[in-house]
Amino acid sequence: MAVMPRPLLSFLLLSILILHISVEVSGTTMTLYNKCSHPVWPGIQPSAGKPILARGGFKLPPNKSYTLKLPAGWSGRVWGRHGCSFNAAGRGRCATGDCGGSLFCNGLGGAPPATLAEITLGNDQDFYDVSLVDGYNLAISITPFRGSGKCSYAGCVSDLNMMCPVGLQVRSHDKKRVVACKSACFAFNSPRYCCTGSFGNPQSCKPTAYSRIFKAACPKAYSYAYDDPTSIATCTGGNYLLTFCPHH
Repeated sequence: MAVMPRPLLSFLLLSILILHISVEVSGTTMTLYNKCSHPVWPGIQPSAGKPILARGGFKLPPNKSYTLKLPAGWSGRVWGRHGCSFNAAGRGRCATGDCGGSLFCNGLGGAPPATLAEITLGNDQDFYDVSLVDGYNLAISITPFRGSGKCSYAGCVSDLNMMCPVGLQVRSHDKKRVVACKSACFAFNSPRYCCTGSFGNPQSCKPTAYSRIFKAACPKAYSYAYDDPTSIATCTGGNYLLTFCPHH
């Protein structure tokens, strides 16, 4: 049997390694970084028909990061749970953003109020935003890098829990602090606040006193359902850094 010359073998191995790296680099990644002073339990919910990533949730200690590889065409949402406690089987509960009492959300969404980071990967352009439509629990930012186009920052850096109107506040068990801020829709369940019924279009559903508070504090985040023009960001071929508590 013929033996392959060593230089040729080395060249082939190097070629395979370079090809592997280029494949790794070309795939879109989203790195979740916890800048909070406390643990965060990210929840990940894919859109219908898209794969579940990282079993839908895990624990992320302070100053730690976790990188998700996003399949081509993937879309979904990420949010942060906090004040969580789970047993060895992964059952328990979270103070905010809970997904059915499980460490692994496995496709379930988070209970509002929760700040949502949303992303849709496209062939020509990715779309992403941070939304307060389901309320607020943690500050989140999305920063793109290595992309082309506008690739602008999206997020809510302010701590809305500090300025949350009394009627929207969710308080800790001991009632001493505000742990989340409901959306007006979730708090009052009226078509005017939820943009439903006769308010189900951009012409009739306008900003309210509550959504204006959110928008003033977080101009780069969705404050209500039809808050599109100043809230959706786009980027082509980028990777993304999602930071919890970016203001810390």
